[in-house]
Amino acid sequence: MENIISFFEAQDPVMAALIATIFTWLVTGLGASLVFFFKSMNRKVFDTMLGFTGGVMVAASFWSLLAPGIEMSDGEGFIKVIPAVVGFVLGAMFIFGLDKILPHLHINFKESRKEGVKTKWHKSVLLTLAITLHNIPEGLAVGVLFGGAAAGLEGASIGGAVALAIGIGLQNFPEGFAVAMPLRGLGLSRWKSFNYGHLSAIVEPFAAVLGAWAVLTFEPILPYALCFAAGAMIFVVIEEVVPESQQDRNTDLATLGFIGGFVVMMILDVGLG
Repeated sequence: MENIISFFEAQDPVMAALIATIFTWLVTGLGASLVFFFKSMNRKVFDTMLGFTGGVMVAASFWSLLAPGIEMSDGEGFIKVIPAVVGFVLGAMFIFGLDKILPHLHINFKESRKEGVKTKWHKSVLLTLAITLHNIPEGLAVGVLFGGAAAGLEGASIGGAVALAIGIGLQNFPEGFAVAMPLRGLGLSRWKSFNYGHLSAIVEPFAAVLGAWAVLTFEPILPYALCFAAGAMIFVVIEEVVPESQQDRNTDLATLGFIGGFVVMMILDVGLG
C-alpha cells in the first residue's frame, strides 16, 4: 500500500485523479462481467450489495469529505461550518436538478416510475443513466481530494484520496453487476449488457479530472468542493440507493450490507488517510 501511495504522490494531481478513477471504472466493468457467468441475479445478494454501496458512500461522505472540509475551513464556531453547509446543500441541489432533468429509471422500480423529462428511450438506457447519476459525485470526490492533497491543504492527503478511490472501487463492483444483470433480464445480449454496465461508470474519470483541476485552479473553493461532493453523494444514497435496496423483503440484509460498507470505508479512510 505504501508503494501505491508513493506512486500517486509522484504523479501530477490531475493525472493521479484520472488514474484512480480509471481503476474505479475498470472495477465497474469487472462487476458487469459477471453477466457472462450467471443467468440470473439472486435478489438477496443484490439487495445486500446495494446496501453495501450505500454504506460506502455515506462513510466516504463523512470521513473523506465533510470532516476534512470542516477541518480546513477558517474561523471558529458557526463560522467554521459555513463552507460545509453551503457546499453540502449545493451538492445535493445539483443532483436534485439532474434527477429532475435526466431521464432515468431506478433498478428495482417499474417502468411507470421513471423520472426526469419524458422520453421514449429504451428501458436499458434509463437503467444505465440511473447508475450514471451515482457515479458523477463519486468521480468528483476523488478528483477534489487529489487536488486538495497536491495543494498541501490541511485535512487532505494522498492516502485519504487513495482510500476513497479503493472504497468507491469496492462499491462499483456490485453497481456494475446491478446494471448488467437486469439488462440481461430485459433480453439484451450478454455483450450489450456488459457494455451498458461498465459504461455507466465512464463518467467518473471525467468528473475526477474536472474536480482536481477546479481545486488546483481555485484553491479557496476546496472546503466547498469537498462538501459539495458529500452533499451529492448523500442525496444519491437517500433518494436512490436506499429505496432501491428496500423494494423487496430483504430489508435486514440490505441494512447489514449498509453497515458492512460503512465499516469497510471507515477502516480504509482512517487507516490510510
